[in-house]
Amino acid sequence: MVRPQHWLAIAVVIALIGAFGFANSGTAQRDIAVMSPEEAQAELARAQQAASEADARASRLTDEAQTASQAADRTARRAAALAARIQQAEAEKSAAQARYSLARSEREALDRQLADRQQPLVRLTAALQTLAQRPLALSALQPGTLRDTVYVRAVLDGAVPAVRDRTAVLRADLERVQALETQAANALADLRRSESTLRERRASLESLEARQRIASSDAQGVAVRERERALALAEEARDLDGLMGELNAAAQLRQELAALPGPVLRPPRPSASEVVIDAEPTPQATASARLEGLQLPVQGRTVSGFGSIRDSGVRNTGITIAPPAAAQVVAPAAGRVAFSGPYRGFGRIIIIEHGNGWTSLVTGLARTSVDVGDDVLGGSPLGIAADEDPAVSLELRLDSEPVNPLEYLN
Repeated sequence: MVRPQHWLAIAVVIALIGAFGFANSGTAQRDIAVMSPEEAQAELARAQQAASEADARASRLTDEAQTASQAADRTARRAAALAARIQQAEAEKSAAQARYSLARSEREALDRQLADRQQPLVRLTAALQTLAQRPLALSALQPGTLRDTVYVRAVLDGAVPAVRDRTAVLRADLERVQALETQAANALADLRRSESTLRERRASLESLEARQRIASSDAQGVAVRERERALALAEEARDLDGLMGELNAAAQLRQELAALPGPVLRPPRPSASEVVIDAEPTPQATASARLEGLQLPVQGRTVSGFGSIRDSGVRNTGITIAPPAAAQVVAPAAGRVAFSGPYRGFGRIIIIEHGNGWTSLVTGLARTSVDVGDDVLGGSPLGIAADEDPAVSLELRLDSEPVNPLEYLN
């Protein structure tokens, strides 16, 4: 006859085998970095919000593209919508990585708890098996009295409920481990889907940008001269502040020239000449006007805030974001590209004039997809971040004075 203690011992052995089996599974994905639980929770919240915002931008730009009357405007909005979808896929990928990291962290904590419980349970299981398999009649032949044997049996019978409770906790932990394995597997599946979607959307955007370049190749004369002038200013400028100051002065001059009245037509007969009274000048928007539609150029963690001290000891005049590798970078707001190209110590940079005294600077790009003189929408693709240790910075200036971009986000 199989005693209750025997069944209990077998149950404990099976549970322990299961514990060892789960503890050794799921090691094929150790190449994915595991963050601390606090970092993973923060990254998950940030990525989910970024994905939601990118989805809303993409939907709005897609609707605007469908209703646009001019082909160029329609194409520009389609490109901005694709860029938003790329940023959405990047955020979803980051969220999947954070969920995987959370599952792995909790799983590793449970593994440590199980390891602490395994050794005493193994010893208890061996003792229970030995006693359950020894007939009571043989106990009389052992040293000691039969009374001692009966006493030991009574003690063991009283310990069975406690052992049962301990094994119930163990089984609950093992079920939790299995649930965490499922969560990690689902997060990995989401990660693979996000990566596939990201590749498809990047290919679509590259194709659309190629068609845009072909369509605009006929109007390159003025743009080439302006690009050459911008590059010359970059060579002459002592630093980035000097370059932005020169470009800002050029932008103000261009706006003043554009505001001048056009030439007065010569009358058909000299006797018909009249004194022309200047009309009221067109009111110009003040520099204090709010910049509409400002957004961050890339999704990622903010690693350096406005006003913080850099390693060089210089105060930061913008914010720096650590995005995913080769992340999509977009225009922070609508405007005109004043500079696009490499600049010493900052990688490839883009300077955009937004009007009303506003200027933005985006640095840390590995590749740019806009040229000097291009008009961009808020969210238009500007290029991509670096593959290794990417860091994208955004500076926002009002009348050449740096301001905190986070205070003006819409």
